[in-house]
Amino acid sequence: MPSPLAALSPLDGRYARTVDALRGYFSEQALIRYRLRIELAWLEALAAERAIRELKPFSRATKAAFGRLVDDFSERDAEHIKNIEAETNHDVKAIEYWLKSKLATNREVQRSIEFVHFACTSEDVNNLAYARMIADARDKVMLPELDRVVAALRELARRHAALPMLSRTHGQAATPTTVGKELANFAHRLRRARERIAGVAILGKVNGAVGNYNAHLMAYPAFDWERFCRRFVERLGLEFNAYTTQIEPHDWLAELLDAYARANSVLLDLDRDAWGYISLGYFTQKLRKGEVGSSTMPHKVNPIDFENSEGNVGVANALLRHLADKLPVSRWQRDLSDSTAQRNVGSALGHTLLAYAACLRGLDKLEADPLRLAADLESNWEVLAEAVQQVMRRHGVPGAYERLKAISRGKRLDRGQLAAFVRKLPIPAAAKKRLLALTPATYTGLAAELARRV
Repeated sequence: MPSPLAALSPLDGRYARTVDALRGYFSEQALIRYRLRIELAWLEALAAERAIRELKPFSRATKAAFGRLVDDFSERDAEHIKNIEAETNHDVKAIEYWLKSKLATNREVQRSIEFVHFACTSEDVNNLAYARMIADARDKVMLPELDRVVAALRELARRHAALPMLSRTHGQAATPTTVGKELANFAHRLRRARERIAGVAILGKVNGAVGNYNAHLMAYPAFDWERFCRRFVERLGLEFNAYTTQIEPHDWLAELLDAYARANSVLLDLDRDAWGYISLGYFTQKLRKGEVGSSTMPHKVNPIDFENSEGNVGVANALLRHLADKLPVSRWQRDLSDSTAQRNVGSALGHTLLAYAACLRGLDKLEADPLRLAADLESNWEVLAEAVQQVMRRHGVPGAYERLKAISRGKRLDRGQLAAFVRKLPIPAAAKKRLLALTPATYTGLAAELARRV
């Protein structure tokens, strides 16, 4: 096998270790193994059906042998199948031939050998293999890693729930918030995005060359094939799609890929905000012994993890959105353009996984700087103009907005200037006392409470 240094894709080179968990689902060997699993499950299901008189249910020993073929499937086995494919120029037919050769020595299976791939088009096997591998990758790799991002955000949000921070709407000083509340926003958004990913129903079909059970009925005209195939698909943990052409139309896959892309967009927003807060000095980054930030500037501690995450989101979403648009579109009963495109699902999720991992590294390094946060708040007393004018409105003081605008728009106010304005207001003494006690650091509303309950 070539060195990772010779890899064409960074997923198999520079970032190979980070995305290694996806190899068992999206490598060529993994795809072949999933197809093999479907072929054997189909053969076993046919044999268990009494209405198909030419078959008898397989013994426990034979079923165990089927299981071992899948569990022990090796790189050497995959290479053998690829050699057959080089001759047939058909990947699924190569698996059928390899499987028949493997089963030929089993006396119990010999009488059933022609029922391998019975009545199937290659897409009956492919769509179920892809459905299971994408479902498994989602549940065992992608969602757990996204959960780690959400958990890290929740922990930071609660830790800094009450730490006041100047907001920056339009990049300008605005109504204060807290560090925790801003992180809680992202935790909440990503949790909802996670639910959308997890909630996509994954469909499958096994209904022949154009979706009408033509070959099935020709062989066994009295058999209820639709009911049988529905049960088969559902036993695989998938939802049955009764209406297809040769291919399952990929609508569920487009929905899932779009859900990943939308979650990635939230992650991108987080990456850029975190980058900006580091730039403002609201966060510093933990130092790692031996690291350098620049080849020439020794002082640099760059926000490279959030930049890495942002870059991978871009690559991932370009693939995810292209696939979500392309895969549901097929000429007539099918064309092959979906097949080559679908092989890139693993790459799209690989870059997504890289984005999750880089963002997690960045979050782990963040350390809030209370002094820098406090200094920024203290320099922007004009943000309390909003609070003062609302109290004025409550007590019927005319022109509240316009009066505050006159002294604050495009200007800096300090504590003394604002206090002098408040003291002259015709409002109750208790209201005046509350305003005079207010500071930018205490004008945070429910931010701390919202952050603590995320």
